[in-house]
Amino acid sequence: MIRILIADDHTILRDGLKQILSECPDMTVAGEADNGFDALAKVREQDWDVMVLDMAMPGKSGIDLLKQIKSEKPKLPVLILSMQKEDQYAVRSLKAGAAGYLCKDSASADLVQAIRKVAGGGMFISAAVAENLALRLTANAEAPPHTLLTDREYEVFRLIASGMGITAIGEQLHLSVKTISTHKTRIMQKMNFTTSTDLIRYALRHGLIDDNGQATE
Repeated sequence: MIRILIADDHTILRDGLKQILSECPDMTVAGEADNGFDALAKVREQDWDVMVLDMAMPGKSGIDLLKQIKSEKPKLPVLILSMQKEDQYAVRSLKAGAAGYLCKDSASADLVQAIRKVAGGGMFISAAVAENLALRLTANAEAPPHTLLTDREYEVFRLIASGMGITAIGEQLHLSVKTISTHKTRIMQKMNFTTSTDLIRYALRHGLIDDNGQATE
């Protein structure tokens, strides 16, 4: 029996995933978490066969949460669940230790296959993400500037692009305003931006935020 921990802050989504998995006799959802701190606590409390992790939750989240989970439970297969189809985000997740990357819009079709694959020691990537990555590699395109940012810089970049201020970003990431300001300066230098407007336009052009200015997860 594959014992699964689902960490996502949306109750409706968790219920939907549980409904899908309830039809699989070899799987059971044995735990749930609705924020990053609760997810980490449950990882510490028990041993799980697979963790399904949303990358955008209240509290500790994203690459930082994934890295901490893998540092404490290196053998735990973590399947990332995200709205983000941009291949660089998947690559960063896999480099941080994820065993798989599943887009939420294909979860109903691919969830069972993805869990079985990572539980068996394999790796899973959503078809949409794999296609984007393959197209970029086939075209042999020069790496876009945002792929050169560190994981933390990339996270700060996307939050700035979504319209969050320095103070709010610091509170969300549990970092000082000075640290966030330093990250912003480095981002602007690396990407050759002059203003935050340049950054937002770039993020829109590359599909890193939607038309309403919200960061795609």
